[in-house]
Amino acid sequence: MKSVLVIEDNTDIRENTAEILDMAGYKTFAAENGKIGVEMALKEKPDLIVCDIMMPVLDGYGVLHLLNKNP
Repeated sequence: MKSVLVIEDNTDIRENTAEILDMAGYKTFAAENGKIGVEMALKEKPDLIVCDIMMPVLDGYGVLHLLNKNP
């Protein structure tokens, strides 16, 4: 089963997106900010990451930068 990590600070968008992906048959993980998202990505190794750009704590560009440093 393919897995998807959703990183989104807006609770409604995050939960709705994760629910739609679950119903489509994906194993879904969700994070409320970029810092938590990076931690989850390194732990779970998802097949795809859907990430918001403008978030508190660590924005989407910061997430991309940190994940690119860790193959």
